[in-house]
Amino acid sequence: MDLTYILVGMLAVRKNPKGRTTRLRDSERTRERLLQAASREIYRSGFQSASLDTILAVAGVTKGALYYHFDNKEALGHAVVEEIIAPDVHGKWVRPLQTGKNPIDTLIGAVQSIPVRPEDVRGGCQLNNLAQEMSPLDAGFRKRLARIFDAWRGAVASILREGQANGRVRRDVEPAEAAALLIAMVEGYASLAKNAQDPKVMKAGIRTIVGWLRSLRAPGNRKRG
Repeated sequence: MDLTYILVGMLAVRKNPKGRTTRLRDSERTRERLLQAASREIYRSGFQSASLDTILAVAGVTKGALYYHFDNKEALGHAVVEEIIAPDVHGKWVRPLQTGKNPIDTLIGAVQSIPVRPEDVRGGCQLNNLAQEMSPLDAGFRKRLARIFDAWRGAVASILREGQANGRVRRDVEPAEAAALLIAMVEGYASLAKNAQDPKVMKAGIRTIVGWLRSLRAPGNRKRG
């Protein structure tokens, strides 16, 4: 075969990476479908009972595609924590606190935005569900979930410290302890509501948490809502 023809052909492939880009994009979409399907199945059934066959059917991919992207079921679960649950918590709790002007108002807004539809209460909090199920069993889950809780607690503590600095939060409040208590109340009421299968339990919990948050205002700011 003509060497010039071969070289020209190779150069044409290098100059036109469209096929490789398309394959990479398809691979990324396949991985994302697996993650979304796994997240839903884990939320519905728990990690240990989650069915790989169900995940594959929902994602519409083969077992070979699953093991191309993830070494095993545990690796898939760890990826769900890092790429689905962590961004969700960041978007609901960390990012709003980083941009809020009034710390107590911002925290109240975050608490009042907690979903209380029957379908939300029925399944509980995915972060807390996995922490309860897998932290005692798997160090990979425990460490990844701990990082999410730490980021959440750190964001709350940080905004409370800023509030103390500008006179909006009581000086006697210990930010790290208050942050841990807030998370414990949010997750505790979510567990109670899940157990009762009753949105009213979560709604009552939200009212209680909001009342507690209002009590953290510095005296000169308590007239606010």
